[in-house]
Amino acid sequence: MNNISLNDILNILQGEYRVEGKTNNIFFNNVKPIEEANDESLVWIKGKKENKQELVEKTQAKIIICDANLVITQELSAKKCFVVVDDPKLTFLRIAEHFFARKKEYGIHISAIIDPEAEISPNSYIGPLTYIGKSKIGENTFIDGNCFIYDDVIIGNNVRVQAGTVIGSEGYGYQRNENMVFEKFPHIGGVIIEDNVDIGSNTCIDRGALGNTIIKEGAKIDNLVHVAHNVVIGRHCAVIANAMLGGSVVIADYSWVAPSASILNQVLIGKNVTVGMAAVVTKNIPEGETWAGVPAKPLKEFIETQKAIKKLTGKQE
Repeated sequence: MNNISLNDILNILQGEYRVEGKTNNIFFNNVKPIEEANDESLVWIKGKKENKQELVEKTQAKIIICDANLVITQELSAKKCFVVVDDPKLTFLRIAEHFFARKKEYGIHISAIIDPEAEISPNSYIGPLTYIGKSKIGENTFIDGNCFIYDDVIIGNNVRVQAGTVIGSEGYGYQRNENMVFEKFPHIGGVIIEDNVDIGSNTCIDRGALGNTIIKEGAKIDNLVHVAHNVVIGRHCAVIANAMLGGSVVIADYSWVAPSASILNQVLIGKNVTVGMAAVVTKNIPEGETWAGVPAKPLKEFIETQKAIKKLTGKQE
């Protein structure tokens, strides 16, 4: 990697910023955690980190992205350059993405299996041993190896699907007959994944039963997530590892589902909701609320319950 100058990064910064400290002969050629940095690293420091002052003073890095709460002494100014912004992590990730993200070439790996009726943008990537059925893949979409994309799946532009993920398989739906034997409900819907969605490894997204399963624009789904038939995940939602979304769950825009949370069939999650880690959601959650626990309840109620339990058992905070 060639040396990257201070001016190189200032040209791509968005929003307000200011530069303090040393500016002459400042460059970097790698990005690392602040504890592991060398004198040619770019680093960032979290605004609320308790020992951030100590870390900044000890790091070998010469260029640091920070917020306005860092105390930049004369001694630090003489040795280091500080780019002061409102959100250091966001600024850092944009710089790292611009200069260091691995770039993939478009194309279809020789070992991939593609149905003749599939529609795949030439400006996309299909990885090794991946299968694409009678489906549509948009522009600048990257599907890694060992994925299985069934028929009737529409994947938009700028989507990333990581290795081992299955999209469009039949959901789990059965009805007992007069002999108490299961008969399978037909799943003849599809899956629609809108633009700018990321889907992690070994995640399963079922096709709709009669309608479609829908992942809306900008949603981010982690590894090992189960998305059942007819689920709708709203715009810019986050669903984290090991979460389970039951059939016909609807999650409105900008909500967050924490790791290992389970949401019961047909539950509605409002806009800008946070579902806590390992919560079991059995009721609809109104807009803007945070719920936690088993079964999940509003955070204030959950905390009061935990305090009451500790009091009853004689345990102190």
